Amino acid sequence: MKLTKNTHACVRLEKDGRALVIDPGMFTEEDAALGADVLLVTHEHADHFDEGRLRAALEANPAAEVWTPRSVAEQLTAAFPGRIHTVGHGDAFTAAGFDVQVHGELHAVIHPDIPRVTNVGFLVDGALFHPGDALTVPDRPVETLFLPVMAPWNKISEVIDYVRAVRPTRAYDVHDALLTDLARPIYDGQIGALGGTDHHRLAPGESVRL
Repeated sequence: MKLTKNTHACVRLEKDGRALVIDPGMFTEEDAALGADVLLVTHEHADHFDEGRLRAALEANPAAEVWTPRSVAEQLTAAFPGRIHTVGHGDAFTAAGFDVQVHGELHAVIHPDIPRVTNVGFLVDGALFHPGDALTVPDRPVETLFLPVMAPWNKISEVIDYVRAVRPTRAYDVHDALLTDLARPIYDGQIGALGGTDHHRLAPGESVRL
């Protein structure tokens, strides 16, 4: 499988000529969702869900479909009937050759005064897990964890403890648009030294084979 990192929380997975894209939000490249056969959105916040990017992808590929919580699905269903699927914790489905399991229910706490929205994580092919904006630990082994390293709702000790809890074979940074270049060596060093797994960072547009 080919993994391509896009800006911030968005990743693209490709295998057998099919593509799956997770969380093309407002910080992500304009064309990040184009060419996708499967689109997964973890929650409604704009840095993970940009309606214009999803609409462009759905219009460009009439076979493309979206799986997402209800709050996002309701914004797209009328325009794309039969192609927008509402999912929640415990659901599982197969799309374009990708097997996906859904884990998690709520966004992490930003502040007690801010209501928590629905947030789900996606485990793809039983191996790669994108938690969205939460520190959800799946109830099964994870080979590749997409690790949200910098957000208004987390701190580095929580990020390190999350890696330890999931115990993936490897972790790739996501949710990193707010992390300055000055801070990156600190995060790389501490997560790499204390997380207990192979920790990697890809530049936007960079790809690896898994």
